[in-house]
Amino acid sequence: MSISKKEKWQRYVDDALLKTEQVTMAAIHGLDGEAWATSDGFNVTTEQVAKLVTCITGDTTTLKKSGIKVGNRSYILLRDDPGRSVYGRKGADSGVCVVKTKRALLIGVYGVGVQPGNCNAVMEKMADYLIEHGL
Repeated sequence: MSISKKEKWQRYVDDALLKTEQVTMAAIHGLDGEAWATSDGFNVTTEQVAKLVTCITGDTTTLKKSGIKVGNRSYILLRDDPGRSVYGRKGADSGVCVVKTKRALLIGVYGVGVQPGNCNAVMEKMADYLIEHGL
């Protein structure tokens, strides 16, 4: 029995990201905004994905002014790696890591008890894996 494309991507979210316990919520979207997989209750909109892709591939001025908006939360932009990723923080205990691959946008949020660098490392490692495989 073969698994569907949606099930395959959901396994990446559930097994490769959430099971690490370094990522609290995660989503994988196509660069067109289509949701490929997401954790329960994490609703990133097509518009939010489009804005993130535009900022990562171009100018992050908008994110510097308005922050990184994913789901129903906003994060202050901490740093960016043009063409690759943006990182944000909300308060002292939560943040977001957004990484672009050739065909997808990976969004990972961390919460209380998770070190930002640990979440970022998990998200970056997943992005590198997908890029290696042409995604």
